Amino acid sequence: MEPITISKDLPLFFSIFIFVYLLGYLFIFRKWTPETRPLASSCLISLLHGVSAVYLATSALIFDKNRGFSSVNTQSQNSVLDFSSGYFLADLIHLAVFPSPAGGDSLFAAHHVAVLFVFLTCRYMVGHGACALLALLIIAEATSACQNSWTLAAARGLDAPIAVGIHRFVTVPFYVLYSVCRCVVAPLFIVKMTWVYVTGGADDVIPRWVWVSWTVVIVVAVTVSILWIWNLWVLLFQEKYSKMKIAKKIQ
Repeated sequence: MEPITISKDLPLFFSIFIFVYLLGYLFIFRKWTPETRPLASSCLISLLHGVSAVYLATSALIFDKNRGFSSVNTQSQNSVLDFSSGYFLADLIHLAVFPSPAGGDSLFAAHHVAVLFVFLTCRYMVGHGACALLALLIIAEATSACQNSWTLAAARGLDAPIAVGIHRFVTVPFYVLYSVCRCVVAPLFIVKMTWVYVTGGADDVIPRWVWVSWTVVIVVAVTVSILWIWNLWVLLFQEKYSKMKIAKKIQ
């Protein structure tokens, strides 16, 4: 087996995300509270990654005429995998340095490590299957702009009327888009991808243990996402119901 050589793109992209994070922490969000500055900076690199990844992954797939669930990775597809890996590595450092007071960092860190395993094995071990992973990346990051705007507005707090207005305006569209992507489109794509792998469509280029591990990671990640958005919908309807009850009492 040939030794694995890390592409120059990976440390470059990692450095870019670290730079943008520090730019946000030291300058853009310097007037925010010590509790919200790290979260806001993390959202900044998440926004950069999400919007860019959708464009880059879409371009990499469109220009690959031989794309398929087990097709060989093209250079541009490998670059997108390096780009996303650089983001997840940078955000892992954020989680380690600035643990959230609300908790939940362990779950996010586990998610990042799992995704890194999938991307790096695809990029540096098997060299096939990037098309399937990039399609899932597009589905996952299609909500990035709404989600990070929603998170940033919530983090800014009630003392900023503009942030409150943005949060109120974005909430329902974000929930709907996220639900469609994670609860409908992603599961359908995963079923199709898994069927191809189970029927031996990639056995000659992707070891069985690799695609099985990919499938497990992806299914767990989507399941957690579905549970998360379900909980947000429940909280939203509970809030609306409480306001209706209060309004009736006042009348």
